[in-house]
Amino acid sequence: MNIAQQTNFIKSTALELGFSACGISKAGFLEEEAPRLSQWLSENRNGKMHYMENHFDKRLDPTLLVPGAKSVVSLLYNYKAAEKLPQDEFKLSTYAYGEDYHQVVKDKLFELLALIENKIGKVEGRAFVDSAPVLEKAWAQKAGLGWLGKNGNLITKNAGSYFFLSELIIDLKLEADGPTTDHCGTCTACLDACPTQAIYEPQKVDGSKCISYLTIELKENIPPAFKNTYQNWIFGCDVCMDVCPWNRFAKPNQEPRFKPKPELLNMQKEDWLEITEETFGKLFKKSAVSRAKYNGLKKNIDFLINPIL
Repeated sequence: MNIAQQTNFIKSTALELGFSACGISKAGFLEEEAPRLSQWLSENRNGKMHYMENHFDKRLDPTLLVPGAKSVVSLLYNYKAAEKLPQDEFKLSTYAYGEDYHQVVKDKLFELLALIENKIGKVEGRAFVDSAPVLEKAWAQKAGLGWLGKNGNLITKNAGSYFFLSELIIDLKLEADGPTTDHCGTCTACLDACPTQAIYEPQKVDGSKCISYLTIELKENIPPAFKNTYQNWIFGCDVCMDVCPWNRFAKPNQEPRFKPKPELLNMQKEDWLEITEETFGKLFKKSAVSRAKYNGLKKNIDFLINPIL
């Protein structure tokens, strides 16, 4: 197989496995991202996420992360929920409704890598799903999978932004795609709707103010300054995506492992207030919510009930 045939095989196989899109970039240093990341960190926009300060060079150059890397294969995996938790009850980000996406998508990546090696031959590389110093949105942009919206999320013209990003960084030389154009225009829906004003400029998000950070990453008590801003979110937040006009084109995912348990969809406020550690364990077994742990989720619920702690 020549380079073009190998490239087409990888893309078509990715779609057959259930990925929504696949694009390819030449592995190398992300020159445009370097000053942006440096400024974001220097302004402490990462809050208590100190791990973001680690491996600065590797975040910008995948050849340092995967020696000998020639291509970054970027992939999108749809997680748009067919049905959502009642909006007047406590809410979780829809990405956490089913099984933990880290494992679900990584299983797909390993399957794709195995099929590549079976067809093309031995390939050296690694699979990544939001668990290593990889600037996933930058690579997805370079691969033409979408543009960086004003809410800081990757947006696709035909399907919105309810996607998990993942990568195969491999030593196989492939045909690279080019970036697409920005289609946010003059829309400011996400900036206007952000409950905590975390989107301080188009495409710039202050992580320390984001509800997702406050309900997942922050292990301390939530600052009282965020009183009455939460809109019932107890794990993550979807506001900036829910208001995005491009998400009117998003279609429900077809991944069985993302299907929420009926018990979760039926949870009401009184159930959340009375949730026990045993119930938490059953409800969120293999779920991304387990990352917050029982005490973390209780902390988030308590803040909604009594914001001044």
